[in-house]
Amino acid sequence: MLDLRFIRENAQAVRQALQNRNLQIDLDTLLSADARRRQVLGEVEALRAEKNKANDQISSLLKEKKDASQKIGSMKEIAARIDALEEELKGLDSKLDAALLTIPNIPHSSVPVGDPSHNAVVRTWGEAPRFDFKPATHVELAERLDIIDLPRATKITGSNFILFKGWGARLERALINFMLDLHTKKHGYTEIFPPFLVNRASMTGTGQLPKLEEDMYRLKDDDLFLIPTAEVPVTNIFRDDVLDEAQLPVYYTAYTACFRREAGSYGKDTKGLTRVHQFDKVEMVKFVKPEDSYDELEKLLGDAEDVLQLLGLPYRVVALSTQDISFAASKCYDLEAYAAGVGRWLEVSSCSNFENFQARRANIRFRRVKDGKKVTEYVHTLNGSGVALARTVIAIMENYQQKDGSIMIPQCLRPYVDGRESIPSS
Repeated sequence: MLDLRFIRENAQAVRQALQNRNLQIDLDTLLSADARRRQVLGEVEALRAEKNKANDQISSLLKEKKDASQKIGSMKEIAARIDALEEELKGLDSKLDAALLTIPNIPHSSVPVGDPSHNAVVRTWGEAPRFDFKPATHVELAERLDIIDLPRATKITGSNFILFKGWGARLERALINFMLDLHTKKHGYTEIFPPFLVNRASMTGTGQLPKLEEDMYRLKDDDLFLIPTAEVPVTNIFRDDVLDEAQLPVYYTAYTACFRREAGSYGKDTKGLTRVHQFDKVEMVKFVKPEDSYDELEKLLGDAEDVLQLLGLPYRVVALSTQDISFAASKCYDLEAYAAGVGRWLEVSSCSNFENFQARRANIRFRRVKDGKKVTEYVHTLNGSGVALARTVIAIMENYQQKDGSIMIPQCLRPYVDGRESIPSS
């Protein structure tokens, strides 16, 4: 979340950031509540001082065996006034806390201003494959090769779920193992295998709640949520902790299944694997010092690009605009892989810097010496998909398909499938 003092002292900058995000948030009500809170707090502190003074006077009168009834009555009035103001203070604190949770992060100055049409392509890599036959879509290939069974997934659970089978399941497992090995052995991340269910505090800490609750799968009896991404449990590893400067940076990577209701997205890209309610993903999460976070974002992006380059998938890097970045992000790059069968660029990774936005919500700090004094600061958090598999599988199937109906297996995955070079057509 944003610091309340920052909002108070930079109200116009916050208003401009909200305008750039095309959001209507009543900042005046929040600032009025903040002003009233500071006024009430001042009154309470003054009354407490007056109460302490009255206590001392009453003690003196009683020691001198003088009548203290008037002072005692006055002190009771002061105490009652303090109680009333403290109750008002609690209400104002709750109001401010709730309001602060609804205000998004401030986009970085380098983020393009505008709607998604203002997203900027930063660079591209690779070339789209060329075929001497009409390329099939992944749905057609899945049916022909019998490696993904969407109708039975629907029977088991519902629409937009996936049932991988045979070579489809092996490809999925190979991709997960390949990416975890790459990030741990080459990129320096520590592997984590977190819970797939998290509590409300964890979801609030990373910014999914309260804004995106309708998009989440929730277990109402326990008030637990199926994770939409490994970002949630992994970032919350350090919730309410204070790290030492020497511990930073911390790099974690994790495979998890991810669950999203995609509320409000019905009818959009619902065929095949493009938009599903459960998918696999390998995530990268970083905890870094504030002065390093934008360099770390570029490194994080490079780690995700390395996955796609080794897989031989053409992709482009897109800098998202102010109206397309997530609620919690200050800056975000998307990686979009090209899929030849559908002839489209598909988002397979988002790499974001949240600066201290998540760290404030989750109370993740670090301690260091600054100007000769020990100080405590909020860390900066980052995460990126390294990468998401449903759409990456689409790109592999459609780009590596052969005229005989088989699918070549990318070179980097072959050690994970006993050296096999292709998924056979029969």
